[in-house]
Amino acid sequence: MSAQNTQGRELTGRMVLAITVSAFGVIVAVNLVMAWFAVETFPGLEVENTYVASQGFNERLREQQALGWTTDAELVGGHLTVRITDPTGAPARIASLTGILGRPTTEREDTVPRFRYEGGAYVADVDVDYGNWDLRLTGHAMDGTEYDLRVGLIHHQG
Repeated sequence: MSAQNTQGRELTGRMVLAITVSAFGVIVAVNLVMAWFAVETFPGLEVENTYVASQGFNERLREQQALGWTTDAELVGGHLTVRITDPTGAPARIASLTGILGRPTTEREDTVPRFRYEGGAYVADVDVDYGNWDLRLTGHAMDGTEYDLRVGLIHHQG
């Protein structure tokens, strides 16, 4: 007994095979395109040698935590504001602060904010598109303790 569709054509084994191969072909093609975009846009390594980078990690982490600093950052209408406070809530005494503002998945849009100190905060005007951003901060306390932090930000229109 043969199956028939609404137009009266017979559903054959070849038609079922063609439908199945076409469906899996679309799935494989979409997966290949997504994998290509993932590999093409991922920046890659965070550090050249993870073993060497890990050797002093715990000590640097303890030193950074001993500072007791709290960081708050916001990105609104092209205006980046970073507030770093000490355990008392006062602006932290920072010898130097630099940063890289970029997308979480690519380095193509990375920009280096030019921070200026205003009213207890570090501010910078940045020309970036709206959406999801990462701010990678590197600073030094007055005693030389290194302060590294990554802050996720959502850029709003203002």
